[in-house]
Amino acid sequence: MTSASSSPRRVTLIPGDGIGPEVVAAARSVVEAAGAPIEWEVVRAGREVFAEGNATGVSAAAIESLKRNGVALKGPLETPIGHGGKSANVTLRKFFETYGNTRPVRELPGIQTPFSGRGIDFVVVRENVEDLYAGIEHMQTATVAQCLKLVSEKGCEKISRLAFEVALSEGRRSVTCVTKANIMKLTEGMLKRVFERVASDYPDIEPRYMLVDNCAHQLVRHPESFDVLVTTNMNGDILSDLASGLVGGLGIAPGANIGRDLAMFEAVHGTAPDIAGRDMANPTAMLLSAVLMLRHLQMFELADRVEAAVLLTLERGPRTGDIAGGMEACGTAAFTDAIIGNLGRAPDGWKPRTHRPLHLPEVAEGPDRTPAERMRCVGIDVFVDSELSPQDLGASISNLMEGSPVRLKMISNRGTVVYPLTGAPTDCVDHWRCRFALREPGASFTDDLVLDVLARIAGRHRYMHLEKLCDLDGQRGYALAQGEE
Repeated sequence: MTSASSSPRRVTLIPGDGIGPEVVAAARSVVEAAGAPIEWEVVRAGREVFAEGNATGVSAAAIESLKRNGVALKGPLETPIGHGGKSANVTLRKFFETYGNTRPVRELPGIQTPFSGRGIDFVVVRENVEDLYAGIEHMQTATVAQCLKLVSEKGCEKISRLAFEVALSEGRRSVTCVTKANIMKLTEGMLKRVFERVASDYPDIEPRYMLVDNCAHQLVRHPESFDVLVTTNMNGDILSDLASGLVGGLGIAPGANIGRDLAMFEAVHGTAPDIAGRDMANPTAMLLSAVLMLRHLQMFELADRVEAAVLLTLERGPRTGDIAGGMEACGTAAFTDAIIGNLGRAPDGWKPRTHRPLHLPEVAEGPDRTPAERMRCVGIDVFVDSELSPQDLGASISNLMEGSPVRLKMISNRGTVVYPLTGAPTDCVDHWRCRFALREPGASFTDDLVLDVLARIAGRHRYMHLEKLCDLDGQRGYALAQGEE
């Protein structure tokens, strides 16, 4: 689908909260004025739906519309803070498994920043549904909370392939994998390992690797050196906001949430309720998100037409107050009218990037299955809540294990070995990881032994959590504590 003569494509439209209806209306007006053959299906999500008692913040009609259409343009949604339901944005991402978040970062004309003139033009591709943002949290003791960081091989493969496909679709030359694999060798390291494997399927794209802290450092030193970045969920959340700051902020940052069954395009900014309804909102981010949507629909010429009009208006004005930069500020409606008036024109010297259809990764459906023979349980970690000192707790649990084929190997506190005593001045809390191993090397830690260990501990101490320690194909599948041998 490349021209206005094509048959109409139905798209779900979610106006959103706060300034959402204003910026969405602006994007809709410009897209329609450009001649895009789109039929809008307007549905509700966000504050109004929460107020009706729906804890998801997403109406049933919206879910059905998204299922039918597979493409959506969405305004910002309000999330209850400190009470009520979860984020409606997260609900939509989870429900439709929009596993990839893409955030283009490009220097725009007329918007001056400390980085203007550097030629910044890259894309952040962020895994969007797992990692710490799986949202699996527990209070382990009265003073210690836990959040599980879940990183799957399938998730890493999908996001790695998506990043390379984004590079191919936009004619880019490199993809940089960004992790903290030097510290989190199993979780963050999994993305690095899968990325390296996937890279071999894309010989024309240069694979690069960078630690996330160095990446943040380099983004503010040499942002023009990046092409495509791919990273885990929380790293991507932070880096993509940092990146938008290089080119002018969240008010001009478009985004897309990509999955097999739904592509949802949205401005990155929030609802800005303080200026809602006052004709002050900047619709640039939503307009550029609509450009991404048009490209997803393979309406490439129309996407370039809208993008060129937005860029020309940013260059010559008028502009909304947040980006006026010395010009007389205009309102949302006047800015939108100026863009419509500029359709068919482009900034001098502007050349649109050539785009090809984005090919979504093909990854097998269903749960990944690991053959049982690859895994052998060699021990367990039992997490205990206790006010005892490390020495007293260690002595108590060691005594409890007398006569068992299982021994207490060590106790750590917040990742550092504290028993056997090391002499390090560790400031302990009431959350202890007790690591158990077999007295006879080479044996297997059976479930009967696990239950026996728990029964022995429960007679004297409160435990709240356990993890099996496994070897996979002879490789250790668990991390050592700081100071553990």
